[in-house]
Amino acid sequence: MELLIVRHAIACERDAKRWPDDGSRPLSTRGVMRARRAAVGLKTLALRPTRVLTSPLERTRQTAAILTRYAGWPPAAACRELVPGGSPQALLAVLARTRGSQVAVVGHQPDLGRLIAACLAGSAAGASFHMRKMSVALIRFAGPPRAGQGELCWLLQPKLLRGLH
Repeated sequence: MELLIVRHAIACERDAKRWPDDGSRPLSTRGVMRARRAAVGLKTLALRPTRVLTSPLERTRQTAAILTRYAGWPPAAACRELVPGGSPQALLAVLARTRGSQVAVVGHQPDLGRLIAACLAGSAAGASFHMRKMSVALIRFAGPPRAGQGELCWLLQPKLLRGLH
């Protein structure tokens, strides 16, 4: 299986008056524009995933919708294991049961950075990768996703993705 890991695009600044529930905080106008350009670039680089899972928070759902529209990805399904603070091991267990040769997840930092580290052999406990907003990583597994069994193929910054189209 190949696993595409996407951090959500730039969101509006936290504002408890506008969004008392931070889960409803949307992408900013700038975030939407940059995500669209990155999605077009990603379309030229990566295969279309067979399945997309996203955190149930608004900013990740919006990012996934942009990937659907501009990169031709399938519509995303909400996955509670992608909420902020989720466990990489719990998400890997869900992914191991997910059908498809290429699956994508859209979520949050630092959780996605910890997921990448958990996938790779030799990663120290608590290790993490830094992912800028709208960064994308590709990890390849010989079989179902399992901790320590993945190979990092690439981790691309959004500026590079935006320049690919």
